[in-house]
Amino acid sequence: MTTQLTLGERIAWYRQRRGLTQEVIAGRVGRTVDWLSKIENGRMDLDRLSVLSALAEALDVSLADLIDEPRLMEWTEGSGQQTVPALRSVLMDYRQVTGMNIGTERDHEPMSLDGLKDSLDDLWDGYQQAKFGYVVSRLVDFIPEARYSMSSEAGDARRTASGRLALAYQLAATVLTKLGEADLAWNASNRGIEAAHQSENPVVIGSLMRSVAHSLLSTGSYAEAVSLTNHAAEFLEPHLVKPGATLLSVYGTGLLAGSMAAARNDDRSTARDFLDVAERTAARLGRDGNYLWTAFGPTNVGMHRVSTAMELGDVQQALNLGPSLDTSGVTTERRVRHALEVARALSTANRRDEALVEVLRAEQLAPEQVRYHFLSRHLVQTWVRTHKGKPSHQLKGLADRLRVA
Repeated sequence: MTTQLTLGERIAWYRQRRGLTQEVIAGRVGRTVDWLSKIENGRMDLDRLSVLSALAEALDVSLADLIDEPRLMEWTEGSGQQTVPALRSVLMDYRQVTGMNIGTERDHEPMSLDGLKDSLDDLWDGYQQAKFGYVVSRLVDFIPEARYSMSSEAGDARRTASGRLALAYQLAATVLTKLGEADLAWNASNRGIEAAHQSENPVVIGSLMRSVAHSLLSTGSYAEAVSLTNHAAEFLEPHLVKPGATLLSVYGTGLLAGSMAAARNDDRSTARDFLDVAERTAARLGRDGNYLWTAFGPTNVGMHRVSTAMELGDVQQALNLGPSLDTSGVTTERRVRHALEVARALSTANRRDEALVEVLRAEQLAPEQVRYHFLSRHLVQTWVRTHKGKPSHQLKGLADRLRVA
């Protein structure tokens, strides 16, 4: 099987390898054989992750396998020739699991707490500018340095260093999820939550709980992500009596992650409840902010209303809200993610020319993000495969750059 197969062809390929009929798979996901036949033959589009997750479960494959997110990260000027495999080696270092630190000694002074903060700021800024190659490459060196600094400290300084290490792991999990490396992202989230608890900082712990929720989302574990969101909210709520802006942002952003999990779980009521509480939290914050790199505020809540509407199949609601939402004040990564959601809504409404314009504009802002995101790849591949006649120069060029032509 190659990466050039369409989604429908991948579903058929896995089904046949499992020795399962269309009747069996359709029954497992509660749909008709005619529906599945149209999906497999490319006569019907499918981009709701809740349905894709059900199909993956029925086929006994991972969600990432089914949607075929890319595994090869392109070399860029920012990444050099050190990408995901090098970061995997750092995250899978057995010495960190076993407590055997032989071979991890450093011949230089550990990075100071201020140095950790400055480097972490730079890395998160890079992520929010969608410079994924740069972030992955720098994390390869930064995570071991942060671990070394933490092990060299004691008392309050050690707790502070633990918090900064936790946030580095969160960043690793976040960018790996974007690259389709769901299992490795889970590993990073797990390491991160351990370091977060060592920090004894409720803000950092809350932030890493959101990271775990995102990792659960990326593996299709939607109900578990909803449950974790509720637990995280319960954990943070006692601290919300007189909260600072950072705590409010972490709390609110966690609810936004939960809203996506609920929507993908076809739980409309819970998704709405999470969004409503997040909206009230954003009102308390009073503005669009980016505390602890959350990009939280009223605009981000609005963006998630669009995304959850699409996950729930409410295309018209997404079209009513999405194109008119002013995202100029939020981070590049958030702006581009919203643009892809608007493109998905436009494409579903058979307004493909407008959808293509959205994706091309997003690519100008963040070429790496568009190259690796499931939505952009799926949309472009669908447009190329179902286009009547020869694809336009713009579409053909985009497909070539995304490696889906």
